[in-house]
Amino acid sequence: MLSSRSLKIAVLGLTATGAVAVGGCNRESGEQAQPQASASAAGPQSQAGVLDRSRKGSALPDFTLTDQAGKSATLASFKGKPLLINLWATWCAPCVVELPALDKLAADRAGNLKVLTVSQDMSGTEKVAAFLAEKGGRHLEPWLDPQNDLAFHYQVGTLPTTIYYDAQGREVWRYVGGHDWTGAEAAAMLDEASAPR
Repeated sequence: MLSSRSLKIAVLGLTATGAVAVGGCNRESGEQAQPQASASAAGPQSQAGVLDRSRKGSALPDFTLTDQAGKSATLASFKGKPLLINLWATWCAPCVVELPALDKLAADRAGNLKVLTVSQDMSGTEKVAAFLAEKGGRHLEPWLDPQNDLAFHYQVGTLPTTIYYDAQGREVWRYVGGHDWTGAEAAAMLDEASAPR
């Protein structure tokens, strides 16, 4: 009989079809098969992804995240302004490439947007904070989801996957694959949370 964690990993693996086609990492192949990349290896213009609005209006899930020091926070505690949840991993090249853009976005919109990076690294979680600091993530917090509960909830098969919520905790869209979060297209997408419904 499969453990709950093994079952989650198996289901996530089954949803990974087409990962490379959308500019992301296939979660099924994991750390061993994913090439490491630096942000200088490829620019945001080399990334491509898929914008998905099929779950628009869905409520923010009830999850608690932790950091390597054991600090915890519920997703609900971030309500009150738009929330951008980015699921990523240290071994995922497109994730690493987009970290500087996410960091800049977090700095530029600090007063009216929360950028929440949630690592999906299943081992070595103590390295996530150091990894973010090394890659220039001064404005990104090292939140962890080592059991992949959040990724399982979102049925994520490709990293990075980014889910955007309005201030009331309703999903606006999700983006599967890497993206330039500092460009005009991203600005227009982020403005959707304040647009009339």
